[in-house]
Amino acid sequence: MPELTHHTVPIDRIQDAGAAVMASVATVVDGKTEAIRTALTVMLAEGHLLVEDVPGVGKTVLAKALGASVGGSVSRIQFTSDMLPSDVTGVNIYDQSSGTFRFSPGPVFANVVIGDEINRTSPKTQSALLEAMAESQVTVDGVTRPLESPFMIVATQNPVDMEGTYPLPEAQRDRFMARIAMGYPSPGAERRMLAARGGHDPLADLRPVVDVDTLRAMIASVRTVHIAADVEAYVVEIVRATRMHPDLLLGASPRATLHLAQAARAHAALLGRPFVTPDDVATLAPVVLAHRLVPVARGLGGSAEDTAREIVVRIVSDTAVPFTATPVRS
Repeated sequence: MPELTHHTVPIDRIQDAGAAVMASVATVVDGKTEAIRTALTVMLAEGHLLVEDVPGVGKTVLAKALGASVGGSVSRIQFTSDMLPSDVTGVNIYDQSSGTFRFSPGPVFANVVIGDEINRTSPKTQSALLEAMAESQVTVDGVTRPLESPFMIVATQNPVDMEGTYPLPEAQRDRFMARIAMGYPSPGAERRMLAARGGHDPLADLRPVVDVDTLRAMIASVRTVHIAADVEAYVVEIVRATRMHPDLLLGASPRATLHLAQAARAHAALLGRPFVTPDDVATLAPVVLAHRLVPVARGLGGSAEDTAREIVVRIVSDTAVPFTATPVRS
């Protein structure tokens, strides 16, 4: 993995810079404050985001706007049924002039990688992202190459019952820190979209409000946010409850425990706090855990993800909240 920077910024700087990024993205993605906040939280927590919804509701626009607002390199992969793993990771090309092979990096070599309609490609090509997502590196022909930090995949997918889609394997879903659904815009937001886009793409006007060095420092600061022992126990209790719930065939993994704690740190920092509270954990548990779970049965008229989310909300409601002063580590 790439070496982690030790440069940090004050927590209040994270709050201010985070607000600036959210305001920038909101100029393009109107009326989706929580989706934008979750995307930024995942970025600061060094995770990856899965955005699932029907076509045309702004999934790719959210990813592009986030990438344009934070600087760094941005690439896009349009997944199709005929793609190969090398189309994602890169390939060695024989150079006749030198008589050697030269590595041509794929689009995964970027700070923000937009994976458009990830479930329209085959499971074999989907699996090409597993090493990159888990270890921030790519191995091609036996040679391992680190990915630049920060590295985030924002993958969009259509509902699995739509034509031409493949369900994501559980191992890949587990590597996404969080999953969100965009939903249709409100009538007011849709009218503002019509007024603002009369022949003009507002994405073209976006400029970075945070450079990549500052983003690295923000991420390093998030790692220092304190989680008290009883709040850690609260995280573990919620995750363990998914493994024993009678309505779930598959509960959350230990990776989910780490992801929930990391996301809670980022959530606290965006609110200007150097410590995690139980409320940070409870707020993020549904978006961090639900997409990893396999329900026994779907709710009436709902998707498996909606059913899993409802179960997580009930688990959080039933889990005793620790009464902690969350002291800041000296």
